[in-house]
This record gives sequence, structure tokens and C-alpha cells, in this order.
Amino acid sequence: MIMQNIIGGLGNQMFQYAFIYAQSRIRNTSFKLDISSFKTYPLRKYTLNRYNIKNITASFKEIDQLKFKHEGTLERLTRKLQHKPRPLASSYYKESSMEFDPNVFNQNGDIYFDGYWQSERYFHNYRNELLDQFTLKSSIQEKTKKYLEILFSCSSISLHIRRGDYITNKTTNSIHGACDISYYRKAMSRVMMDIKQPNFFIFSDDLTWAKDNLSINEPATFIELDNEFSDCDEIFLMSQCKHNIIANSSFSWWGAWLNQNPEKTVIAPQHWFRDNTLQTNDMIPVTWIRL
Repeated sequence: MIMQNIIGGLGNQMFQYAFIYAQSRIRNTSFKLDISSFKTYPLRKYTLNRYNIKNITASFKEIDQLKFKHEGTLERLTRKLQHKPRPLASSYYKESSMEFDPNVFNQNGDIYFDGYWQSERYFHNYRNELLDQFTLKSSIQEKTKKYLEILFSCSSISLHIRRGDYITNKTTNSIHGACDISYYRKAMSRVMMDIKQPNFFIFSDDLTWAKDNLSINEPATFIELDNEFSDCDEIFLMSQCKHNIIANSSFSWWGAWLNQNPEKTVIAPQHWFRDNTLQTNDMIPVTWIRL
């Protein structure tokens, strides 16, 4: 059996699930999800259970057996007296960087995987299966249906602006930073080179900023959802647009990746992180345009 630690927002959870699902298919073995971190993680909730995934969560005993090295009584007492963390087992495999890691395919036996695995190279061979699984279990909300009717009737382009903790949290801001307005202007100009009569659909966790700063001469609709299913509904709406402009966010990355329009244009930022030491060459599919 293999296992994956699930943590972070919905986009990160989807990357982690896609990774472990692909690993299970490659190895022809079972997998389980460790969602125990959400007990002490107040920023986000476990949301994958809203999709038609293989929602097989691991028990505490299974996590303990696979993730941690087993200790004798004396070893355990000595470690606690020395205030040392519990040692990890040899079956524990942690992501070492943001770059694609081909070594994951060389791990044998029972493995506990810990990482974000943000590259479609880990799972692109199972795209059709993942498209089926990342469908919503429950019906979309009435407000979502109304937006869906509008975007189906036009040359729809989703545009996602991620701010929130990218702005307010100093640590997050120093690592990620937010895409500035010049990126969105260039992205809109670039996408309009290919699309006639574009209609923009704006998704953001700061719609006030978006309305105040985006200057759009074309038709535009600001997506305003406020319910417990908002994240899932927004990714769904992005995926139903004909084209996508994404932020440096796994949230809109998945909105674009789930878009099944064979002629889609996807615009992504050239710089995913403010921290230039973090390499992201494998994060953006080769068919997408980076600006």
C-alpha cells in the first residue's frame, strides 16, 4: 500500500490526489489518503470528498505504521527527554523541491509520500480517469447554474486573481507574491489576439480590488459565490470556460487543466514564485503560454 499526506487548499489537495492515484495505477497497488493534518490546520478544510474520487482515508494505525519508525520503550523515553521529533520510517519519501522528481518512480514497497507534486508529468497519463474523478458529487448551486448559462453562450475566458494571504501574510507574500495588474493586462491582450468577441469571467478572493483595478473594455462578469461549495463551484466554472487566464495559484491551475476544450488558450504567469530560487519549469504544461 502507498499513502499520501493531504494538506493545503483545494488546488494543492487535487495535485496530491492526482499524484497518489497515478502512483497506485503505475504500481498496481492500493492507496490511502492521510488527512490527519487538517486537525491542526485552521486555514483550509479537506474538500476532496466533494468529488467522485476514491476517498479512502487512512486510519491512525495505518499512518503510524507507514510514516514513523517504531521505537522501543527506552528509545521513546530518551527521545522525549531530549525533545527530539519522532523519527521517520525508511518508507517515508518527502518531496525535495518544486521540480519534477523522476526518482519517485523508483520507490518500491509500501511508501508514505509527503509533498505537493505540482507537475502534470506525475499524472498526465491518467488524465481521462482524473477528469472523471474530479467531477462533483452533488448538483451545482442555483447561482452557479446561472453563471454557467452565460459562459456557455459566449467566447468565455476565465481570469483568476489570487490575493488573500498572498498579500496579507508576510511569509506567504515573500515566497509567492501576487501577479500584478500588468500581467493581467498583457494576458488579456494576448488572449484577444486569438479570440473574437471575448467575454471575461473574473474569479477572485478580492473582488473589490479586481473591480477597482481591472480595466476591461470587453464584456465582463464578476463571479460572486458565497457558500460552502464556492471553491469547488469556482473551479468547475473555470473549467467550463473556453479559455483561461490563471494566477500563480494551484486553484486556477486546476480550473485550466480540467478545461476539456481542445482549442483552449491558457495564459500563465512566467514567474510562479517571488522567491527565484524555487524552480517551476515543470509546473506549467508545455501547451500553455507563459507571460
